[in-house]
Amino acid sequence: MGNGKERDTTMPVTEDFVAGRNSVMEVLKGGRSVNKILVAKGERHGTVREIIGLARSKGLVIQEVEMSKLDQVAAGIRHQGVVALVPPVAYVELEDILHKASVQGEAPCLVVLDELEDPHNLGAILRTADAAGVHGVLIPKRRSCPLSGTVAKTSAGAVEYVPVARIGNVVQTLENLKKQGFWIVGADMDGEKAYYQADLTGPLVVVIGSEGKGLGRLVKEACDFLVRIPMKGQINSLNASVACSLLLYEVLKQREMKEI
Repeated sequence: MGNGKERDTTMPVTEDFVAGRNSVMEVLKGGRSVNKILVAKGERHGTVREIIGLARSKGLVIQEVEMSKLDQVAAGIRHQGVVALVPPVAYVELEDILHKASVQGEAPCLVVLDELEDPHNLGAILRTADAAGVHGVLIPKRRSCPLSGTVAKTSAGAVEYVPVARIGNVVQTLENLKKQGFWIVGADMDGEKAYYQADLTGPLVVVIGSEGKGLGRLVKEACDFLVRIPMKGQINSLNASVACSLLLYEVLKQREMKEI
């Protein structure tokens, strides 16, 4: 993504990666968000060792890969055995999302994704979140899909407009949001009510689980209530992004009805 400035060839950056030992080290020192560090197998000397140590101190994922994989990711840029995968846009802080909703004078609506790992699902959720007026999406730092080029493409540009914050422990975050007056609703097949029977007005957090396992047990317990999506066919679950879309548009409908 261009910024109108001439590219600095000493720090080759695209929307999705930073390549080269000095470039990756500068990114780590500068505090830019990093999704993952890719290191060529067997590389453990000099600057590479420093990069790995710094990345570990920041709790980043480090993955050893074949040199051919790095060649593919770096797309012709000299990588020296190290590539940092970075988000196409910057993450924000949860406090920034809440402040923006407050300034707009709206009851905040947030989406929390519990270990969602499919980038296509995340992109589709961001697209719906933008359309439905969601104030921000929260994703765990670990065991979840980060922002990536695939997410950006699937979101059809929504990644530029929907703030995304990375959080630590999902349950702790939900408990903290409860203290700030939020109601927490989780999408689960064992929900007490159908999603359209629940009151989804007011400050709200919609929690969506992973593609395979759904919501974790502790996350379920942290929700104020669970809602189900009625299923009349032979398949007993919906794609995570479809389930999220249904809930978000029900939230939008109820809020608009309340204003009439």
